Amino acid sequence: MPGFFISMTNLLKSLTSIPADIVTAQDYEALAQRFIPAPTYAYIAGGSAQDETLAANRAAFSQYVICPRLLRDLSSATTHTIIAGKQFAHPILLAPVAYQRLVHPGGEIDSARAAAATDSTLILSTLSSHSLEDVAAATPANKWFQLYFQPVREHTLDLVKRAEAAGYSALVVTLDASIQVPSRRAQHAGFYLPPEISAVNLRSYCSESSAAAPAKNIFSLLRNAPNWQDLQWLQAQTKLPIWVKGVLHPEDAKALKALGITGIVVSNHGGRGLDGVATSMQMLPLIRGAVGAEFPLLLDSGIRSGKDIFKALALGADGVLIGRLQIYALSVAGALGVAHMMKLLREELEVCMAMAGCSAISDIDTTYLMPAVSAPTIGAVHFSGE
Repeated sequence: MPGFFISMTNLLKSLTSIPADIVTAQDYEALAQRFIPAPTYAYIAGGSAQDETLAANRAAFSQYVICPRLLRDLSSATTHTIIAGKQFAHPILLAPVAYQRLVHPGGEIDSARAAAATDSTLILSTLSSHSLEDVAAATPANKWFQLYFQPVREHTLDLVKRAEAAGYSALVVTLDASIQVPSRRAQHAGFYLPPEISAVNLRSYCSESSAAAPAKNIFSLLRNAPNWQDLQWLQAQTKLPIWVKGVLHPEDAKALKALGITGIVVSNHGGRGLDGVATSMQMLPLIRGAVGAEFPLLLDSGIRSGKDIFKALALGADGVLIGRLQIYALSVAGALGVAHMMKLLREELEVCMAMAGCSAISDIDTTYLMPAVSAPTIGAVHFSGE
């Protein structure tokens, strides 16, 4: 991977240094609180309502333990993988996260540069604080565009055509966020979107996406929520691959597959949608069972480490999306921080694969996982101290 290391070296030379106390990807989460104003951090770190789903997303990973295998041939180990017929250097993508200039002036442009430096794919949000054209111009590396349906079809179509013209290679349609309820944490902290930060992609339209606006009129927002006919209309408007993000029900997954969607992202919007829903990890094996072994699946919500990524892959994901860690790293060190965080995640995944006995992403399956044992049972086992 010479190109990867050359890009990383150039980035390291051109930007500031990484804090010495960052040794794992998750370390960025704690350190970010020094760089992000408290109300903004509460908004980013929070989910919705009581944050029940937010907490459940993290807890879901601890419900499984890894069961390593011995004497496996690791001489040609690699993280390279194929997702929806395309070659990827690793199965870790940067999730679409809105308003990234809230935490760093470079915002989405810096995230795009970090993605390019680490052979990663960036998914740019409709609600980005840099225009989709400016982000695309910052680097020629592979990028996808996340799409929110707009209240006016012509505006949705315009976004699609702009993404096509700018060179985005896929669309990721988010369908689980027609309404969002802020967390109590963000409300108590007094967070508000500063006037200098806006969804610049939507400036030429009549109004910003309903997904971005406060839910002052619930029924009005619901009238603009997309339906199956809207998705079919979108398919007829573009030749780009279309992914659907926000899928939690196996029957919806089966229907999307039947419709000809390229792939789906199993997601509860990082706990920012309906509070109290199932976790992505809980639904992943059910959805994999519903769509079969070959249909492309990605997963987000709650990932903080290479070990988490390994578990998601074992339960049926082809790849994962990284959201909050991306923003935490961006706040600490801009493009360098995001690139370093992605490098750490990839290394953590590599270590986990090596120690579990997997030489390829395709080797990782449910045979490497077991249900976690309850604490009392663990306490009854006596180890030799190894």
